[in-house]
Amino acid sequence: MLELRPNCEECDCDLPPDADARICTFECTFCATCADNVFAGTCPNCGGNLVVRPVRPAAALAKYPPSAVRVIKDHPHRA
Repeated sequence: MLELRPNCEECDCDLPPDADARICTFECTFCATCADNVFAGTCPNCGGNLVVRPVRPAAALAKYPPSAVRVIKDHPHRA
């Protein structure tokens, strides 16, 4: 089950469950702007590609809520 992290780990903007967010296979999470413009679609943590995060249906959010833990990292290797 995806964590659905609540923020971009680069710029810390809020990413609600239905946001246009990007993730890698390790669930590193970024807003579309940082993923595309800062990292050129490549995860700065693992080097994998960043893809559109799936949207969890509203009916499932009550049973499987998004994470409340904010993740922010220092990413020295930018595209």
